[in-house]
Formats: sequence, structure tokens, C-alpha cells
Amino acid sequence: MESDAQGLNIKYRIDGVLSHVGGISGVAQAEQAISRIKVMSELDIAERRIPQDGRFKVMALGREIDLRVSIMPSVYGEDAVLRILDRKALSDQAQGLSLDVMGFEPEIMERFRLLAEEPYGMLLVTGPTGSGKTTTLYGIISEINNGQDKIVTIEDPVEYQLPGVLQIPVNEKKGLTFARGLRSILRHDPDKIMVGEIRDAETAQIAVQSALTGHLVLTTVHANNVFDVIGRFTNMNVDPYSFVSAINGIMAQRLVRTLCPHCAIDDQPSLPCCTNPALARKAPMNTVSAAARAVVSAMALAIKPQSNCRVISVQRPDS
Repeated sequence: MESDAQGLNIKYRIDGVLSHVGGISGVAQAEQAISRIKVMSELDIAERRIPQDGRFKVMALGREIDLRVSIMPSVYGEDAVLRILDRKALSDQAQGLSLDVMGFEPEIMERFRLLAEEPYGMLLVTGPTGSGKTTTLYGIISEINNGQDKIVTIEDPVEYQLPGVLQIPVNEKKGLTFARGLRSILRHDPDKIMVGEIRDAETAQIAVQSALTGHLVLTTVHANNVFDVIGRFTNMNVDPYSFVSAINGIMAQRLVRTLCPHCAIDDQPSLPCCTNPALARKAPMNTVSAAARAVVSAMALAIKPQSNCRVISVQRPDS
């Protein structure tokens, strides 16, 4: 919800692309709409100069829908971003969640499974916001959850509800942070631990120590590629020797938009499109499918070697 001089614009982000769907005319009506969202999120409606974050729940389609709210001041008033989380739909999806349905190349998927079967160490997934890092970890947990190991997760928020897994939601208002929750988890006799995201130095230190003391730690961190992860942990004052000793593998992933299987049609590109050198370099016609698969499966595994340390990467098809 974006404020401007005329009122409020409402946009949906679908498959990564913003689409304008409507609006509210008039500045007064726009302010009332934002204030209503702030009231539902238990935010301070009198404070309009600083960002605020909150959440609320609504009933729709016979089930409870969670909405996470972010309010940001702007020159025309305040903007709001609402993230919709349908736990019921996600839980239904999680029943059949595995790496097989995520579009990874078979060879890369097999290597990742081998790393996830290690009895201890740290397995990291990195990438930008919304690139499916948590979904990948859920797929791994669904596959390794055989009922013989105790699996504990701490997340913000709990997106998928997995049977047989102890899932802890972060509650910073009550003092339950990733670091504090992770310390408590270690006293709960876990075999495998999932940390939704490493955000600070304390969480990073505890996660590395957990991996060094006989636990398998699955976690995510925001970075653009595998090598930036090393810099992130160094910046959080994690001892490089301990980090290298603890790490099993690092996977960097991205999402790619795909054609709808229901409405896609065959189309022959025009001659100018085929002869344009710039377009030819970006997406040659005979490598479009390969490029899509490469982006979906784009990963680099920094493997803690049994023999020699290797970095496995998927190169661009035109390189």
C-alpha cells in the first residue's frame, strides 16, 4: 500500500512482479486505511515518524490467515507492506514437500542429500530475500525425519508445520530471540537443529559451537553468493578456523519465473529477435531451457572434503 498526493495505491506482488490492483482516492481516506491496519497490528497510530512492525490474524475461507505488517513513513504519509502467510495451505503443501519437487538438478540434489545425512556439522543455504531458502530446509527436514532423531527448529515465523518436529516461534517482544532459543534448544537433547536465520553475532557463535559439538545445524543467512557467506561470518566475529571446521556445505540459490503449464502456448520469435546480438547473448534459443534449469538449480557447495576441498558451481550457459 503506497501513499501519494492523490491517496493510496494498492499493489500485489505475484511471482516477484508488482501489479496495480486498485486504490483509495483522497489523503484522508488513505490515512484512515493505514490507521486501521496499525490498530489491527497493535501499533501506535499516533507515531508516524518511525517505522513500525507488527502482525495480526484474520479469518478467510474458513481458516486463519496470518499477516505480517511493516509500516514505513514517506513524504506523503505512510506506506504499508503486508506479507500473507496461509499456514493451512503451506501445511498441506508440506505433506509432500521434498527436494524432488523443487526443480533441482538430480546431480546437485544428490550431493545436497549426502551433506544433509552427515551426523554433525553446519549446512547453510544462502540467497536473497524470498528465494526459497527456508522451503529448501523444510524439504531436507521432511526427508531426514525418520522418527529416530530429535529435530528442533526455531523460526520467525513458523511457516510450515511438520509432524514429529518441535518447532519454536521467535517472540522478540517476550525476549525469545534466535540466540536465546538456540541456547535452550541445546539443553533439550536435539540431534538436528534448524535455525530460521542467522542475524547476529551471538546466534552465529552458538550455531557454530553447536555444529562442533555433535549436532547437525541447518540454517540460512542473507548473502549474494557462497563466498560472501564467509565474509558475513567473519564480520560477525566468528573464528575462521571454527567456521571452516563446522561447515559441511553452503548452497546459494535463486528463483526463476517459469511458464504457466496451463496457459503457456508455443510462439515463434520474430526475425529481429533472433538476429539481435544482445538478445542472443542473453538467452540463445537453443539454451533457454538449459538456462532456466541452471538458474533454478544454481548452487555452489563448499564441501568439507573427505579427500580435497572442492567448490561446485553452475556456470551461465553463455559463458
